Amino acid sequence: MPKTDSTNMLRFLDVLLKHGNFTRAAKDLYISQPYLTQTIKNAEKELGVPIINRDTTPLALTPAGRVYYQYLTSLENQKDQFHKQIRQYVAPDHQIIRIGVLSSLGYYLLPLVLPDFLQVHPEIKVELTEDILARNEQRLLHGEIDFLLGQNPETVAPGLTIHDRGRDGYYAIIPRTSPLYQPDQAFINPGSIDIQALLHAPLILSPRGSSIRRQVDYLLQKYNVDPQIVVESTNTFTIAKLAEKGLGVTFLPDSIAVKPAGDQYNLYPLPASLLSLNYFIAVRDNRILSASEHDLITIFLTNLEASLAEIASLSPN
Repeated sequence: MPKTDSTNMLRFLDVLLKHGNFTRAAKDLYISQPYLTQTIKNAEKELGVPIINRDTTPLALTPAGRVYYQYLTSLENQKDQFHKQIRQYVAPDHQIIRIGVLSSLGYYLLPLVLPDFLQVHPEIKVELTEDILARNEQRLLHGEIDFLLGQNPETVAPGLTIHDRGRDGYYAIIPRTSPLYQPDQAFINPGSIDIQALLHAPLILSPRGSSIRRQVDYLLQKYNVDPQIVVESTNTFTIAKLAEKGLGVTFLPDSIAVKPAGDQYNLYPLPASLLSLNYFIAVRDNRILSASEHDLITIFLTNLEASLAEIASLSPN
């Protein structure tokens, strides 16, 4: 295998695939473009096959590159598992709880649970893995994380036990650039806009694999709509701001607070029969939980209930 450190090589490939361009990737990595290019070439020379398809725009992995990427990922997972296992002997009195969450959900859910939980259990260390739901599901199933925080458990893989608190709503942001915009209306009455017209509008969405996108994709399929997606972002704040500025329509859960501004955009509550969310915390089936892990679930559900009740009290009638 190539001599380059697997952690660095995996990071180089992740950033290169993110940007699809050596120059932008090198800038993001704070290294020179020639160094990044030479590092990849050295790996290809040692492997004896190309790992980057340079004939595509953006750049992509070759089939051999995908195998190499999976190998690097498995190496990092093994290292991580080893360090986590050895810690129990280095610091046996300190329990580690590993939580997976989508970054755009973590900003809301983690502050609800971690401060209170760590106040009760200061001896416990929490490790976070922020990634899309599909990959964190697999980590949970393979024992690489202990808990998964998410929304809409009906889409979650089998083999997981779900603890949830019930459904809440979604709303659409309809900017003034849209033909569906109603001038100077902060809120539009639920059910007053045809859902197909809304889905045919230029859309700003989260990427495939996210909980929100799964639900929107279900609607698109249900109504046989080929979407016009202007841009995708993993950050719900970015999505909201782009919609507010007129780039397109988007759909967000009620927990993502957007200030009403009827002269710039409408907020349109969606019927619960069309789109709704249900936050959850999940563990592997038949896993025996410690007392502190039971506390984590209880604090999550209790604080989430209080937060969503507060949000509901601020919503328009």
